[in-house]
Amino acid sequence: MPTLFTRIIEGEIPGRFVWRDERCVAFLTIAPLAPGHVLVVPVEEVDHWIDLDPDLLTHLMGVARTIARVQQDVFDPSRVGVIVAGEEVPHAHVHLIPFRSIAQLDFANAETDPDPADLDDAAERLRRGLRAAGADGVAD
Repeated sequence: MPTLFTRIIEGEIPGRFVWRDERCVAFLTIAPLAPGHVLVVPVEEVDHWIDLDPDLLTHLMGVARTIARVQQDVFDPSRVGVIVAGEEVPHAHVHLIPFRSIAQLDFANAETDPDPADLDDAAERLRRGLRAAGADGVAD
C-alpha cells in the first residue's frame, strides 16, 4: 500500500509543491510549525532515513539546503531548522522549518487548521525565490 507521501507525489492527494525532480519532491506540510514549513521527501518509499542509499541522502540534503537558503531570504527567520523524525508517516522525510524561537520546533505546537491562502502564498513565495536563485527543480 502506498504511503501518504507517495499518494501526494503521484497526485492522488493534492500538495503544495515547491520542488520536484526525479529523486525527490518538496511540499508544504498541512500542519506547519511556522510559515513556510516544508517537507523534502524522496520519491522512493523508504521508511527510515538511515536506510536511504547514501547518494539519495546526499541529494535530499542538497535540495534541503537549497530550499532552506530561500526560506531564510523569504521568511527572514533567525534560523531554518532541520528535523528528521519520521514518526508521522512511514516514508523518510526532512522537515525544514523557518523559526524565530526554539519553541516553534515542538510538534505539539503544529497548526492543525492553517488558512489555505496562507499556505498557497508561502508556496508561491518559495517557488519565486527558488526561480530567482536559479534552482533546477522548482515545481510548476
